[in-house]
Amino acid sequence: MCSIARAVNFAWLATARTYRLASPTTPSRQQFVGTCGVEIRSDQCHQFSVTPAEVWTALARVDAYRSWWPWLRHFEADVLEAGTTWSALVQPPVPYRLRFDLHLLEVEPPYLVTATVTGDLIGSARLEISPTPTGSELRLVSHLAPANSVLRAVARLAPPVAHFGHQWVLDTGLRQFRQRALG
Repeated sequence: MCSIARAVNFAWLATARTYRLASPTTPSRQQFVGTCGVEIRSDQCHQFSVTPAEVWTALARVDAYRSWWPWLRHFEADVLEAGTTWSALVQPPVPYRLRFDLHLLEVEPPYLVTATVTGDLIGSARLEISPTPTGSELRLVSHLAPANSVLRAVARLAPPVAHFGHQWVLDTGLRQFRQRALG
């Protein structure tokens, strides 16, 4: 478990690799890296003053996501359930949009969601919710890489822009989730 939130970091890799997606549910380490040699890793923990069940109940309201997150320009999801695929279009305050699918692999209420990501980004994400003496802790771990030419160019030529866009989505999303879903 985390005790503090950790910042996003970039893993600059020695050589660029080319990947082919074998299956949306079986990404390999090589697939995360993409062709520009950049992986965006995130491992963040956040405390909530409500129980894991209450956090989970809010997360399960997928029909409310667009009202919580106006930068989520398009979102298709019916249920928070293993085996489903969610489609999203995200517009952070940078000069590009991100279109991707989340393939939910494991869903164990009220504690765990794992997913692979395909589309403009490729990689994996894991969301864990743990009880604490004062409520709950949410941990988000992700390993992502740009998969389209525009994002690869941004990550290669202007890494602070890619970092800012990723961190903005995480920080803004968390703040809005606290205010609008749990507030």
